[in-house]
Amino acid sequence: MRATVAAAAHSPLAWVLAFVVVQRLGELVLARANTRRLLARGGREVGRAHYPLFILLHASWLLAIAVAAPLESRPVWPLIAMFAVLQLLRIWVIATLGPYWTTRIITVDAAPLARGGPFRFVRHPNYWIVSAEIAILPLAFGLWPVALVWSILNALLLRHRIAIENDALAPRAPLKAGPGSLGR
Repeated sequence: MRATVAAAAHSPLAWVLAFVVVQRLGELVLARANTRRLLARGGREVGRAHYPLFILLHASWLLAIAVAAPLESRPVWPLIAMFAVLQLLRIWVIATLGPYWTTRIITVDAAPLARGGPFRFVRHPNYWIVSAEIAILPLAFGLWPVALVWSILNALLLRHRIAIENDALAPRAPLKAGPGSLGR
């Protein structure tokens, strides 16, 4: 037992996974608080039925990495650096959306659509970032099958979610709006 704890304390895999778990749990706390505030302002949640699938997807992705990679795995550091950059981009998305950022699809009729920050460049920047994370983190530990399987599962879920989100936000923006005018 002590040997395992000592090995984990020196394992980049354990540190990276611990970071991601703490980060995601913190984001869920923030998202829950923002969701409550948005609903109290008259917001509506759409697409609720698929939300548990995202929780399952992300939890199983981390579990798959933890199970498939030996504790002593040495990462490909440039991929870890790319993952770190993705975390900065996540922060940019969250900061841009501020009180409107949530892990659910909540729409408030009177709320403005995001047009600044990363939304100036791409629609649904958070989904692009998460898609890259799901591929890059397992690849950093040599787990291409995990990267492939969870990337496909994520793409299938996102296809469904983005359609629901676009439908929910469509009444608030003309179709001619520029890139980044819809989505989160």
